[in-house]
Amino acid sequence: MPRMLDVSDEVRAEIGDEEADRLLAGDNAPGSYDCTSCRTPGDSEQERTSTVLFIGDETAVLAFAHSTCLPSQVVQVTEEQLKGAVKSITGDTVDLEPDSIVPEQAVLGVTSGLVLIAGELHPALVVEPTGPIVRPGAIGAGDDFLPLLIEQGFMPLTELADVPPVLHGWSVLLAMGQLHAVLQPGSNGGQPVAWWQAHQPLLVTDGWRAAANKHQQVLMFAAPVGSIGRQPREDLLRDALDKAAANGKLVAAALPLAGT
Repeated sequence: MPRMLDVSDEVRAEIGDEEADRLLAGDNAPGSYDCTSCRTPGDSEQERTSTVLFIGDETAVLAFAHSTCLPSQVVQVTEEQLKGAVKSITGDTVDLEPDSIVPEQAVLGVTSGLVLIAGELHPALVVEPTGPIVRPGAIGAGDDFLPLLIEQGFMPLTELADVPPVLHGWSVLLAMGQLHAVLQPGSNGGQPVAWWQAHQPLLVTDGWRAAANKHQQVLMFAAPVGSIGRQPREDLLRDALDKAAANGKLVAAALPLAGT
């Protein structure tokens, strides 16, 4: 049965007309799938579905999303991101070792808030996964979230006394007053790619947006699963950050602001 699929011109250019036509005819497309954006079930026989092609350095993954969540598009990602995300994607994979697929795909939780450092309020994003982050190809159930970020240039913190240094090449995308993504450098000096992208643009407070425009940068703090939690107030969030830092479970960087 033909699927209710959207295949954009850029996706068609990458996968070829023959493969695109097979998808539209329902030959290679799944009926049910887990949306690569909101991670809830979808059905390409019953609702509009977007084809999303993730392209890494050596690997390509064709995924599916509700059209209301994402348009059909090509997304450039790092090879490590692609391997880590494979478990959450229903689609065709190329050149992936089964051993490198992690049993559960952690989701990055992102909280925005204002953090007082040296007497001044700074806009901050606090990132905490819902589960351990395993290094691609690693064997075992360890948590490599902080080591991976440190390798990217994030600094370990023992206290929140000073503003962390700027991590050039990374940025926070704010558009129309809403938070869209955290961007990291593309491979080989290419265009930046999304390290984290909001399923739907996140609203931020007027105070947060004003502080971001004033400083033209956002402080990003990251901690392993279970270190911060969902805090309902900024004072509680600060207490959790201080505790994580004292326990050696916090890294940070100042990311330039992209957008307004």
